[in-house]
This record gives sequence, C-alpha cells and structure tokens, in this order.
Amino acid sequence: MMAKPQRSLLVTGGSRGIGAAVCQLAAERGYAVAINYATNKEAAESLAGEITEKGGRAITIQGDVAVESDVVSMFETVDREFGCLDGFVNNAGIVDEGMQIADMSIERLERMIGVNLTGAIVCVREAVRRMSTKRGGQGGSIVNVSSVAAVLGGPGQYVDYAATKGAIDTLTIGLAREVAEENIRVNGVRPGIIDTEIHASGGQPDRAAQLSHLIPVKRPGTAQEVAEAVLYLLSDEASYSTGAILDVTGGR
Repeated sequence: MMAKPQRSLLVTGGSRGIGAAVCQLAAERGYAVAINYATNKEAAESLAGEITEKGGRAITIQGDVAVESDVVSMFETVDREFGCLDGFVNNAGIVDEGMQIADMSIERLERMIGVNLTGAIVCVREAVRRMSTKRGGQGGSIVNVSSVAAVLGGPGQYVDYAATKGAIDTLTIGLAREVAEENIRVNGVRPGIIDTEIHASGGQPDRAAQLSHLIPVKRPGTAQEVAEAVLYLLSDEASYSTGAILDVTGGR
C-alpha cells in the first residue's frame, strides 16, 4: 500500500506569534511547512530547527509580502522544495503606533496597505494559480488571518489597520465564492486580543494584559488557540466550510 503523500503548507509571517504557532501545530499534524519571514531570519531558522528536531519537515523563505517579486519567488521556492501547495495561511501583517487618522502619514498608510492588503491579495493570487483544478492543480485550502479590529474599527489607534482587516474579510468571502468550483476552500480567522509580540511593534507591549477587562472571558487569547482554529479550517474536517470567518475573540 502506497504511503499517503505529505501535505505542504506555506505560512506568511511564520517566524513569530500566531504564524509560528500555526507552523508548529501544522508540523505536529504532518504537514511539510514553509516558514516565510521578512527580516527575522534567526527566529525563522530556530523554529525550523525545532520542527526538524522533532522529525518534521520545514524550510524558511525570506520575503516581504509587499514586494511582488518576493511573493512570486516565495511560491516558486515552495514549488521546487515541496512539488505542490496544499495549504496556505495568509498571516503576514503589521501594526504601527496608535494614533488618529488625522495624524497618519502617507508613508504609514502605504506600508500598512502594502503589507496587510495588497500583499495578501498577491499571495492568494499565487496560491490559487497553483491550487486551482482549472489550472492543473489538485485543489487546496486557504486561511486568511483577519482581526476583530475589522468589526470594532480600531478608533483612536488603528483605524488604518482595522480597515485593511475589513478588506481581508471581504477578500475571504469573495474569493471563496470565486474558486469554490476549483476545489479551493477559502476561510478566515478573526483573532481578538492575543498575547503576542505584535503589540510591542505597535509600541504597547503590555496591551493584551491591559485590555483583559474588556474581554468576556477576562483574559487575552494565545497564539496556540488561534492556531487550532486555523488548522481546523485547513483540515478535511472543515470540508464543507468555505467563505466562513471564525472569531477567536474570547467573546468580544
């Protein structure tokens, strides 16, 4: 009896936080994992080393999702290393210092949109080109990582970030319907306040703990809890789910 081929997964922004948790859990569940990172090579290689030490398969791929040539090269590396792409997690994203729209520079807005939205769309374009049965692929599963900010709006701090995540929700719904007949499922997860280092990059390292009182369950979530939701949506257990957005928010 032939062994079942190993499924492959590409995760953007996979070196830290939610992305790293997804990579670790996916490897534990038998995926060969491609870990994309923009600048933190050390973290990506450390994570890949942990996975391989446990008997899994992982590679690292540097690339800025806001740069089209980097995205194309990233997917071509997956083609060479894994032969096909079964799953894609559109996770790379940035925040910036909390401020009102009136104080935001065009440079900030262009970078926010370039990474969180334009980059995400280019990434799913490349994933669909490989997965689509109409283009010679064997199908696949895409999970877009959104944010509860898409619903709450991020007033006073992150309206630009929230706007990009609202667009990710729309992308998830529209793309799911567009490629449903091509054996591609597209779903999303909408994390709430999750205790990861992304808050530090926005200048508020203690933000998750400080906002715990606003969450019905009275604690921030963990990257592992989001990863569990992502892996469910990637799996065959979610075979009849497409265009769905799963809240992982502690009730917020």
